[in-house]
Amino acid sequence: MQITSVSVHKIEKENSRMKGIASVVLDNSFAVHDIRIIEGENSLFIAMPSRKTATGDYRDIAHPINQDVRKMFEDAILEEYNKQDSE
Repeated sequence: MQITSVSVHKIEKENSRMKGIASVVLDNSFAVHDIRIIEGENSLFIAMPSRKTATGDYRDIAHPINQDVRKMFEDAILEEYNKQDSE
C-alpha cells in the first residue's frame, strides 16, 4: 500500500488547535477525507475522521491498524502541510 496523493487545506483560526484538514489517496484507488491536523503540546499530529455516537463519544470512521501505517499517514500529511509554508 502506498500513499499516492495528499492534499492539505490549512485552517488559520485564532485560538484553535486544529491547523488543517487533509485528504489521502491510497494506491490511486481509495480516498480518506477529513483527516484533521492538530497542534499538540510538543508537535503537530493527525486525527482520523470520526463521528459522534448516540452516547456522545467519538468513534473513528477509518483508521490505521498498526503504528507503521499511522506513521506513514502522519509523515506524508505533515510533509505536505509544511511544504505549503515554504511556497
